[in-house]
Amino acid sequence: MKKKLFRIGIAVLLCLLIGFLSSIATQTSIDTWYISLKKPSFTPPNWIFGPVWIFLYILMGVAAGIVWSKGFYHKWVKTALYHFGFQLLLNAAWSIFFFGLQNPLIAMLDIIALFILLLFTMKWFRVVNTTAAYLLIPYIVWVAFATILTFSIWQLN
Repeated sequence: MKKKLFRIGIAVLLCLLIGFLSSIATQTSIDTWYISLKKPSFTPPNWIFGPVWIFLYILMGVAAGIVWSKGFYHKWVKTALYHFGFQLLLNAAWSIFFFGLQNPLIAMLDIIALFILLLFTMKWFRVVNTTAAYLLIPYIVWVAFATILTFSIWQLN
């Protein structure tokens, strides 16, 4: 049990670290370039994104930690965690593309790839542990919403 909690803790910290690093790119443009963009009517207020992402990164970390606790020696665990790692990189890249490079088109392509890879990640998490897979559902829903939002911003601008 200690090993499992340790792995969950490490995974949560890793996800939060990725989120923090991504937020650096976001901060460079949130009060300047982003304000000037045309946005759809369903765009949430800026203050909502931080708390939502913190919650999602914690859930993602718990899910990854549960999968990791099943033993990295197992090929299904490795496959699930490789998918998780790649989707986490695409997640971080979105902020760099959208806010850092100020390029909604590249960000849209990234988030579409992220969404697809996230579905595969959930599939592999379910093979290893159903609870871990279910913990990804809020993240999948948010990424689906973020995909629509990114597409709309790209289309409007």
